[in-house]
Amino acid sequence: MSDAFSQYAYPGPLLDTRMVGRFRVHAIQAGGQQLDGGAMFGVVPKTLWSRRIAADEKNRIPLGMRCLLVEHDDGLVLLDTGSGNKETPKFHDIYAIENRGGGGRTALEDGIKAAGFSTDDVTLVINTHLHFDHAGGNTWRAPTGELLPAFPNARYVVQAGERAYAEHPNERTTASYFPANWAPIVAAGRFQFVEGVRTIIPGIEVRPTPGHTPFHQSVLIRSAGETLCFLGDLVPTAHHLPLPWIMGYDVEPLVTLESKRALLAEAVRDDWQVVFEHDAHVGFGRVGHDGKAYRLAD
Repeated sequence: MSDAFSQYAYPGPLLDTRMVGRFRVHAIQAGGQQLDGGAMFGVVPKTLWSRRIAADEKNRIPLGMRCLLVEHDDGLVLLDTGSGNKETPKFHDIYAIENRGGGGRTALEDGIKAAGFSTDDVTLVINTHLHFDHAGGNTWRAPTGELLPAFPNARYVVQAGERAYAEHPNERTTASYFPANWAPIVAAGRFQFVEGVRTIIPGIEVRPTPGHTPFHQSVLIRSAGETLCFLGDLVPTAHHLPLPWIMGYDVEPLVTLESKRALLAEAVRDDWQVVFEHDAHVGFGRVGHDGKAYRLAD
């Protein structure tokens, strides 16, 4: 990774490993990006959000692309895949994406290697949704130009409604959905489309948390009485824990509000750990409520 990325967008280690009951989970920083702070905080004024996170001269804030690798008895599970290797330098410049690893690999591949595995070892990929920074690493562009599944031994899972929504974009959503991130996997018969709450394998459940997209899902990992929730873009950073702090990118922000209200209440009540996918600094945390708003627990 470049020095600029390391110093600005991602200050911590590539890999952060924790135990959730019997499962060893690895939070992998699959790269960084910088997006407009106003877009990231929607109707929240800059005078408020800038107290929590500083913007650069272009009003951009540093963000991560954190994926989760789970060592499960049924095989290696990967939650989201970052932005992949397929886009142009111009595209990377627009979104200030830096996800290069060593030896031509992506940062996600480096993280999987650091955990002691390879892309061939992954047997299940779960996408929270199909935006390019969450599903771009689903596929890769070979030197021949051919698009191939990046995890050749894995089945992929997403909500059926998300696939339909992605395949019929409108003027607002088309910039986030690229068929190259899912069409080769569909063609290979490797994508499983589910509806609603579903246990994918024992201890790993997907739960619809709509709002960012109408069929966005979060992922719950449960073992030995412990629960970890991979939030996806429902709460992209720890700064988004207050209920009305919702991204301008969300297509149904009032639906996001109710999804957050329900999930965060459960997280506090049952003392879940959570993972913030886009926070450049905070990977894991627990949620508290101070009587006025949700926040990181002490």
